[in-house]
Amino acid sequence: MFFSIIIPLYNRPQEIDELLFTLVQQGYPEFEVLVIEDGSTNSAGKIVESYRDKLNLRYFFKPNEGQGFSRNFGFERAKGDYFIVFDSDCLIPANYLQLVNDYLSLHKLDAYGGPDAAHVSFTPIQKAISYSMTSPLTTGGIRGNKKHIGQFHPRSFNMGVSREVWEAVGGYKLTRLGEDIEYSIRIQRAGFKIGLIPEAIVYHKRRTDFSQFYKQLHFFGRARINIYKHFPSELKLVHFFPALFTLFLIFTVALNFLQGFILFRIPLVTWCCNFLLGVYVLLLFFHAWSQSKSLRVAGLGVVAAMIQLTAYGLGFMQDFWKKVILNKK
Repeated sequence: MFFSIIIPLYNRPQEIDELLFTLVQQGYPEFEVLVIEDGSTNSAGKIVESYRDKLNLRYFFKPNEGQGFSRNFGFERAKGDYFIVFDSDCLIPANYLQLVNDYLSLHKLDAYGGPDAAHVSFTPIQKAISYSMTSPLTTGGIRGNKKHIGQFHPRSFNMGVSREVWEAVGGYKLTRLGEDIEYSIRIQRAGFKIGLIPEAIVYHKRRTDFSQFYKQLHFFGRARINIYKHFPSELKLVHFFPALFTLFLIFTVALNFLQGFILFRIPLVTWCCNFLLGVYVLLLFFHAWSQSKSLRVAGLGVVAAMIQLTAYGLGFMQDFWKKVILNKK
């Protein structure tokens, strides 16, 4: 099978250097790479050019339209039997393409997704963020794994679609705000088979600090409402969990503030809320410790999980109010 690897890129020259280096290490040779620079002001052209003699590589520079339409730009020019989409902040294990080829040879999938994990070279904050985005104690169980909740929707940091899918369904209709989920829903509804390849892991750097992570997850919360506006049946009860947790956290903090400073006392309710929050924090800490083998990463993992849930919850509630309650476009 011949693969076309499509990578949208915006102002991240260092990341594309690291990603292309990992693609040079691939044991499976039948692939091309298309880098789509999406109107960057900090161009990676020279870095990409340095890999010209190491990879079957094509580089394109286009006006800024967002990652979804940049992937479409690559689809239109790809030569492969199967198109693979990576985010520029991923590192790819050397056996990735061989694993995917072997799996697809045994299991007919028209589109697939794969998991992400933390690389040993990641900073403690990056490892903590990776934990929060993959943990079953946060929304990791929603995003998809071997025991994922509901229909599996590949995420486009690690996603593949066959040429047949592209020719029948087309590409992304959204360029941001949940474009990968919207695309996978259309693929499924067109009758194509989508599945998870558990071994097809990529190392996803995501964000380098908690401030950037907060902004990204707030965006993800808004994206879920954007998906709902296109496919109302895709908004499940489980998607309300971060918003409910955020409201619970605000309520608990308010109770403690009122009881401590204004002599407003509801001791039993306050104790119950503090107890539940404390149990959840301890579960996060010890689970993160068991996964990372690091006390520092475990502590940062609790912080990352709290940021993930509250940022997603606030973004979700913001656009639920605007687009669902007030019905604003």
